[in-house]
Amino acid sequence: MRGDWAKMDVHVSLTGRGDLAAQIYRQLLDAILDGRLRSGERLPPTRELAHRLRVSRNTVAVAYDRLVADGFLIGRAGAGTFVSGEPVRGRAAPKGVVRPRPVWSTIPEPAPRPGPVPYDFRAGVPDRRLFPIATWRRLVAGELRRAPAGYGDPSGHEGLREAIARHLGVSRSVRASAADVLITSGAQQALDLVGRVLIEPGACVAVEEPGYPPARELFRSLGARVIGVPVDGEGLDVTAIPDAARLVYVTPSHQFPLGTPMSLARRATLLAWAERRQAVVIEDDYDSEFRFGDRPLEPLQSLDRAGRVVYVGSFSKTLLPMLRLGFLIAPASLGPALRAAKRLADWHGELPTQAALARFIDEGLLARHIRKATRVYAARHAMIADALARDDRLRPVPSAAGLHLCARLAPGLSVRERDGLRVERLEAYCGETPAQLGLVIGYGAIHEEAVPAGLRLLRASVVPAAPEPARTILL
Repeated sequence: MRGDWAKMDVHVSLTGRGDLAAQIYRQLLDAILDGRLRSGERLPPTRELAHRLRVSRNTVAVAYDRLVADGFLIGRAGAGTFVSGEPVRGRAAPKGVVRPRPVWSTIPEPAPRPGPVPYDFRAGVPDRRLFPIATWRRLVAGELRRAPAGYGDPSGHEGLREAIARHLGVSRSVRASAADVLITSGAQQALDLVGRVLIEPGACVAVEEPGYPPARELFRSLGARVIGVPVDGEGLDVTAIPDAARLVYVTPSHQFPLGTPMSLARRATLLAWAERRQAVVIEDDYDSEFRFGDRPLEPLQSLDRAGRVVYVGSFSKTLLPMLRLGFLIAPASLGPALRAAKRLADWHGELPTQAALARFIDEGLLARHIRKATRVYAARHAMIADALARDDRLRPVPSAAGLHLCARLAPGLSVRERDGLRVERLEAYCGETPAQLGLVIGYGAIHEEAVPAGLRLLRASVVPAAPEPARTILL
């Protein structure tokens, strides 16, 4: 039912030729008890509902009269029929007895998003104030006006695929054409598609340790046996990759969360390993757009001559996470399967938004935005790195890009939670034990003027670790 009498649709379905008034009564009562029809909302007139349901007006009137007599509806002369009484809290759906696969009991649900704090050092959050929202609104509005009806190509908007191939070819030396690009809902969906195409149940997947937890959890959810591989000053330790691994996930340009880039020699070693083992490397070019110092090294994708690298990226940091725009570039041999997986997952993303991003790139607006944001983030990065360098309790890990930096805690120290301060612990990015101790300090969500006071509070939160309780040994 739809009309000016209700703010939400109410579904009434009649079956057979039994007591139709009773069916209408029961379904409207359920809608009231479930909270779909709320106190004070007006029901459609009996004539209108009878017309829609192809029944007599008297049948509907009988149902309404029963609900009035039971106190669920009230009739107002000249105004109509309304839901009466106090607001009804919706009845909970049955808990059920169906259980998911056991792996899902080990994957935590996301914690509720906390409210704003004065000193927000979360990692991976861009400064939304830098985003040209007025320009973006104009581009999206224009594409919505001319967007065609119907479904599109699972690979995504052709203009955006062409724009991404050109942009990455210039900015990152990535070798790709539009046919090689598949548009996704962020990097996480790109990883999901690759995993569903390549991971067999029980297969071994190697990830960085410490590393990106959502990737680790995703591969485990697909039935993989996920093994953490240590990261040192040159990147992933290739010699520590398990012999059984046939898929390796790395963030070589800006290792997440440590921030160090993978050396050129280590990149060559990893590609040679993948060729020997007939393995695939997922290169997540995480957070590398904002570079402050060293020249970027060649991506694995541009060094790959055997077609074993799948290049994954997103616009969550360069633009805004809520836009959910990402991509993958895969060897041609994987293209058909990846496009099929995308079609089965959600057919395609929001084409008007993709078309708007294509124009944003083609008109040079993305490059301009990245240059502007890089200057802002570079200043914050330098401010935090300089402050940490003067505190021997926090040892910054060298980095020259991205939206965060990592600092290791000196032995015997811990971090105490403080009101008004939000910062992430390095332990949260470790899948193996013992976990590494440190902080992952983001600077995209905090305003420049708040950084000095936030750092003072951060340093004050570093305290001596509580001594472990004494153990009694029985002989």
